Amino acid sequence: MNIFVLNCGSSSVKFQIVNTDLDLFESDLDRMVAKGLIERVGTENAIYKFETEGSESVSGTGAVLDHKEAILKIKEWIESENTKINGVNGWQDIQAIGHRVVHGGERFTKSVLIDNEVLKQVEECNELAPLHNPANLKGITACSEIFGDKIPQVAIFDTAFHSTMPEEDYLYAIPYEFYEKYRIRRYGFHGTSHRYVAYRYRKISGRVKEETNIITLHLGNGCSMSAIKKGYSIFNTMGMTPLEGLIMGTRCGDIDPGIIEFLYRKGVGDFPAIMNILQKKSGLLGISGISNDMRDIEKAAKEGNHRANLALKMFALRTKRYIGSCLAEMGGADAIVFTGGIGENDVLSREMICEGLECFGIELDKELNRQDTKGKCMRISKEKSRCDIWIIPTNEELLIARDTVRVVKNAPREW
Repeated sequence: MNIFVLNCGSSSVKFQIVNTDLDLFESDLDRMVAKGLIERVGTENAIYKFETEGSESVSGTGAVLDHKEAILKIKEWIESENTKINGVNGWQDIQAIGHRVVHGGERFTKSVLIDNEVLKQVEECNELAPLHNPANLKGITACSEIFGDKIPQVAIFDTAFHSTMPEEDYLYAIPYEFYEKYRIRRYGFHGTSHRYVAYRYRKISGRVKEETNIITLHLGNGCSMSAIKKGYSIFNTMGMTPLEGLIMGTRCGDIDPGIIEFLYRKGVGDFPAIMNILQKKSGLLGISGISNDMRDIEKAAKEGNHRANLALKMFALRTKRYIGSCLAEMGGADAIVFTGGIGENDVLSREMICEGLECFGIELDKELNRQDTKGKCMRISKEKSRCDIWIIPTNEELLIARDTVRVVKNAPREW
């Protein structure tokens, strides 16, 4: 089946066309055949880039005033006689649409076929993810307006994988009535990524789900860590929102909540302004004062920049602290898995995070760690390490595509 995978942000639309089916995993036939991105949606100077497997990319700028126009532009490109997509001669060869939806609250614990009731319930989750869910809904609504009910649409939720967390993990130590009234709790995020790499680890190691006890680190501009025990997520560092947990590119991660009141009383700004600082001006960017890109920070650190070096140390320490927490809760782990842009590609970050973990039987092989790991699944721990260390590239789009197939075919979920 050809699945159109759609990820709509507030001012961006990302897509892939993935050719997959239930019996094709780890086969040459299971692959992405086209992808693209439109940025600055809602403006007269939007930027777009589309590419197909084995062909040169097409890029340009122009007016794209809303998400519907963005999807129509993608449709026009797919149907153009100049576009050659393996196995796709036009939109009629797309069998289903899979949407990334960030927050499913407690309502959605698995991927679902989208209908009017699902749309209503997703909209009710908007207040839990005001920066993400409304944009995800715009993509769903636009597809419905363009294609009607001719093509089934499926919602895949970032939070669903973490719905197995026990209540002692997901509840906050605030009056219980706030959970009862407002569903204030930890939900966890990056679920599609953590779920994907956990499945890949099982396949690589030959373990069954019930024997899979690992810690997965999704490190990129957004960062989160999951404790996966017997194949199920029991903890994720992100909380009710994606702001909690590890230090990230521009997000602060864990802070004393009293800081928000303190900044307000100091006249830094009103509540929205302070939240904007914590979301978009903190993290690696806020500490280093240079960039939210780890490559820029490492370059500055090598040149002797103190704040850049401090950002690296803080990032590694916070991550290391959570690894210890997960190990304690799980009673040990068989492997630690790095994924995401930083996790897959950044040698120094992995080295700094693993340094000092030898007391837990976690021993990094520095020579293996320094090899070219781009796009590769590989073990980077020493032979004697009691806990393996792996790099497994994530593929959230493939998981979304395969979940879409499963929902459309009403097949059982293996991942």
